[in-house]
Amino acid sequence: MGLLMIMSVNSWYSIQCSLFVMSFMFGSFAVGGSVNCMGFGMGLDYISYVLIWLSIWIMSLVVSSSQKVYDSMGFNKVFLVINMLLLISLTLSFACLDYILFYLCFESTLIPTMILILGWGYQPERLQAGVYMLFYTLFGSLPLLISFLSIYSMSGTSVYGLCGSNLVDSSVYCLWYLCSVVAFVVKLPAYIVHLWLPKAHVEAPVAGSMILAGVLLKLGGYGLVRVSSMFVSQAMKFGWVWMSLGLVGGSWVSILCMRESDVKSLIAYSSVAHMGLVLCGLMVLSYWGLCGSLALMVGHGLCSSGLFSLANMSYERLGTRSFFVSKGLMNLMPSLALWWFLLSVGNIAAPPTLSLVGEIGLIVSIVSWCPASAVFVGVLSFFSCAYTLYLYSSAQHGKYFSSLFSCCSGKVREYLVLVMHWLPLNILVLKCGILIC
Repeated sequence: MGLLMIMSVNSWYSIQCSLFVMSFMFGSFAVGGSVNCMGFGMGLDYISYVLIWLSIWIMSLVVSSSQKVYDSMGFNKVFLVINMLLLISLTLSFACLDYILFYLCFESTLIPTMILILGWGYQPERLQAGVYMLFYTLFGSLPLLISFLSIYSMSGTSVYGLCGSNLVDSSVYCLWYLCSVVAFVVKLPAYIVHLWLPKAHVEAPVAGSMILAGVLLKLGGYGLVRVSSMFVSQAMKFGWVWMSLGLVGGSWVSILCMRESDVKSLIAYSSVAHMGLVLCGLMVLSYWGLCGSLALMVGHGLCSSGLFSLANMSYERLGTRSFFVSKGLMNLMPSLALWWFLLSVGNIAAPPTLSLVGEIGLIVSIVSWCPASAVFVGVLSFFSCAYTLYLYSSAQHGKYFSSLFSCCSGKVREYLVLVMHWLPLNILVLKCGILIC
């Protein structure tokens, strides 16, 4: 029905309005705690509900940010169809109750994302970025499929909560656990298997970067939530591996961000650092860790998507993403400097952003798991603030490039997109009880 609507309606703006109305209608069920009446009947719990709302909201902002595709007539109807297919795949991934169906929807999100990168990417290297993303994802996907099929053959069902009870704690059980977890760790992505993410972000159009940072990375965290319930004993046994990978890898990536010269690359690497904290919170297997991970995933999705949208606004005016050329933008675009500051503040989890709620829960859960981990949490938090200040000061301050004379300081549509990123990031703190349920 959605595809027919897109093909029959000639107005780009009617699709934007439809997505915004859909997100408001879906979000209205959270008022008064009526998610129970709608959500569980559709196969959703609170985690699925929040992530589906995030998918619809980010997709509506993606269409609004991709006005250049409409102005240049670059296959705009095909662009809308690809984005709607991606939204349907994401919604089904978060809403299904079966592991096999979840795997099919989980993998189906890869195809529209690759088409976005290859079809509307900016640089010739987008083919290499698409191949990187394809092979990194498929590297963990085949063992995941074999694991789900093996669990189905042993348990007789693949429904959430019903399978896994007949599995025997043995070396084969350990292998199943590793096969099930690695695919989601790659998708998250964790350090060591993160190299596909910066390449995909740098070569992707603004739509690909926003949906990749806003929602697609959260599929990894959502998969870990669903899979960990089957492997509690193994998750407790191997928890130190994932905790070490998340903390040490996140700290190292945060340090690497200080030497980046590309705006989109720095924002992409910051996603790896934040997802390292999410990985740690989920592997602790505690209530605080789960709630903190969910809050940080939603906060990071809104903040990172807004930063990529801002980076695209600068790129469309300057034609470059390098810090060495795009300096002193406060002199050329003073109005956008405020939004750079507001979203940068959100990236370091300053109050009253939703990311602060998530990081408090994650820090409490990680430090309670092992007090020595406070050292790496401190390093990660410090350099997270450092590279965000580096991002803001390098782009906004300094002497601007001599070949730049003037440029548009922002359009009403662009300000609306930024407001729609910033408002939920700060207003959802008042309703964070949905995330801590």
